[in-house]
Amino acid sequence: MATSIQPDPSVIGGVPTPPLAFLPDPDRLFATRARRFLFLAEHDPRLGPYLAFLGELTALQARLVDELPEPDPIPAERIEQARTYRMPPIDREALATDEVLHETLMTLCDQAQALDMPQPAKLALQAVLASDLADRHWLLENILSDRIPEDSAAPHLFAAAAVQVHMGRLAASLDASSLVPIRAGTCPTCGGRPATSSVMAAQGIENVRYATCACCATQWNEVRIKCLCCGSTKGISYRSVETDEAAVKAEICSECDSWVKIMYLGKNHSLDPIADDVGSLGLDLLMKETGFGRGGVNPYLAGY
Repeated sequence: MATSIQPDPSVIGGVPTPPLAFLPDPDRLFATRARRFLFLAEHDPRLGPYLAFLGELTALQARLVDELPEPDPIPAERIEQARTYRMPPIDREALATDEVLHETLMTLCDQAQALDMPQPAKLALQAVLASDLADRHWLLENILSDRIPEDSAAPHLFAAAAVQVHMGRLAASLDASSLVPIRAGTCPTCGGRPATSSVMAAQGIENVRYATCACCATQWNEVRIKCLCCGSTKGISYRSVETDEAAVKAEICSECDSWVKIMYLGKNHSLDPIADDVGSLGLDLLMKETGFGRGGVNPYLAGY
């Protein structure tokens, strides 16, 4: 008997529909990012010391993933509610008082004392270790709200590292198929802002763009030529430090006067959404002269 072949609903005109999101694998994520930071440090004499410090801090994040107690799973009813009402399942506002996140922050800061870092960073680290509950809540709340006061970037760096570990583990516990699109430039897992976006090169998603959440590291699909700050598809242009063939560019929106970095993995498959954001600081300095505001969120670039 002949077997009928049913059409695949995910394929339209022979082109597969890309997945909405890829959830992070914290073990691999931080270990790979640490190696990228250290590689960049070796090849950038100007930024080298800072990149090397971030590499060691990220390696510490990778170790803590396996050492810290597991965060409480997100309740099934919360996940279903989020899907029904098109909300992110992770409630960022509630996390600022989460005991496991506070424990993650203090453990990270305690172990970070062994890292080689500039004196201002050491002082900031000691200040976080000596802080009371209210001060820690303030730090975490700022990171979870994607805002960092310019006059206190250093202590927020350590808070951000702790949030990345905790949020990455929470995101990894979810099922990507339970997520729904929220709106342009918004993480479907936690509602956060993107650090950067990347044009993929992997088989099946070649030339498809995914934004990377600055907090939980979820990568979600976004239209290629579209502002991640206001959602406009008009007035989009690109600028780079090098040539038009540069692997990292600024995607500029003249509708809202903002820009976010976009990385082309087909030109360099080793690019990391966070590490290479810091490593391409020259692009930030170039864009500072244009009057456009940086839309990508990266606590490791606060103050630049």
